[in-house]
Amino acid sequence: MESDSIEEKLPRALPLATLIGRELRGGGSERPLVRFGHSGFAKRGEDYFLVKPDCLRVPGDPSSAFSVFGVFDGHNGVSAAVFSKEHLLEDVMSAVPQGISREDWLQVLPRALVAGFVKTDIDFQRKGEMSGTTATLVVIDGFTVTVASVGDSRCILDTQGCVVSLLTVDHRLEENAEERERVTASGGEVSRLNLCGGQQVGPLRCWPGGLCLSRSIGDTDVGEFIVPIPHVKQVKLSNSGGRLIIASDGVWDAVSSEIAAQACRGLPAELAAKLVVKQALRTTGLKDDTTCVVVDIIPSDHGSTSAPSSPKHNQNKLRSLLFRRSHSSVGKLGNKKKSASFGFVEELFEEGSALLEERLGRNSPSKANAPPFRCAICQVDQVPFEDLITDTDGGYCSAPSTPWAGPYLCSGCRKKKDAMEGKRSSRSTACS
Repeated sequence: MESDSIEEKLPRALPLATLIGRELRGGGSERPLVRFGHSGFAKRGEDYFLVKPDCLRVPGDPSSAFSVFGVFDGHNGVSAAVFSKEHLLEDVMSAVPQGISREDWLQVLPRALVAGFVKTDIDFQRKGEMSGTTATLVVIDGFTVTVASVGDSRCILDTQGCVVSLLTVDHRLEENAEERERVTASGGEVSRLNLCGGQQVGPLRCWPGGLCLSRSIGDTDVGEFIVPIPHVKQVKLSNSGGRLIIASDGVWDAVSSEIAAQACRGLPAELAAKLVVKQALRTTGLKDDTTCVVVDIIPSDHGSTSAPSSPKHNQNKLRSLLFRRSHSSVGKLGNKKKSASFGFVEELFEEGSALLEERLGRNSPSKANAPPFRCAICQVDQVPFEDLITDTDGGYCSAPSTPWAGPYLCSGCRKKKDAMEGKRSSRSTACS
């Protein structure tokens, strides 16, 4: 929970149109350069990453270019991580209305990310496989960065002022009291592993399944209260740009956000990613898959300069961190840096609720000329039957009775929504 003093220091949010206007008027009409690098070591082979620097929102229109990067940390197998890498971006883009302006695209993107994550989860669970995955997806359009994440992979932002800010929230039951309360309220049990004799060991887990995370994609063997609804944050960088470090928990369990950022300041993205991974391995060894993607957002007039930079007299000291065991504290990034970090960026949007009604909203825009009954999640046109749901055996049962004020959802996605809120089991096919 952020203190009142921190809230008071945050800058007042500005309309997105105002910020884009500033970008165009301030000599920033040219888009920034995006440079990236990635590195990793495998212990289980369940980490995957996504690098797509040349996406086009409008086919054939270079002015609609954007970049996407992602990290997927699988568990109980690789299927969910591979499936998410291959389908998540497509599912997100299917929820974006066609023919809209750049301003509108950036405004609807957080909602589309929620719909895309849920659709990917539904489609994967239909395969009947048991694996699951974290997912951190980063969309970069100009100086606007939008990050959506479930699980404990993380994305941090390092600015030219050498201030580190966290753009994701860790969904670990051990550390997130709000998520523990949500899971238990939805019907799950949260406890440690019980050994013979009643001794409890290890981190807090959700039962059934024993998962340490409260949000993920997949995990068909765990209750639906483990949800795929992402935390989403959207920020607008200053015209000095910044550096993003996206990594799996194999990095963050070994080094803090500050140390990861310090270790590679002033270095090109490709080398930076390698050095972050090397620092993690030097700290704890290869205990888990370790994956890192570094993305530099560089003003076009800076050419190939890496970002952010650090004072020259400090660079040897920072590099030396990579060749000896660090004695700095290892842990999560605290809130103490947050107020300072937003002197360099504008926060446009942040929401972490696990309720679809809050995330999709009552005024979700539909695609131009789309039928009125196009599902906001699966994007399939439906003929609504308000009182009937087809089950997997071809029978029918009553539709959920809970009022739904949001955009239209088909029967299957309504069923998923209610299951995530603990109102019914989405895997139950028997109807009374």
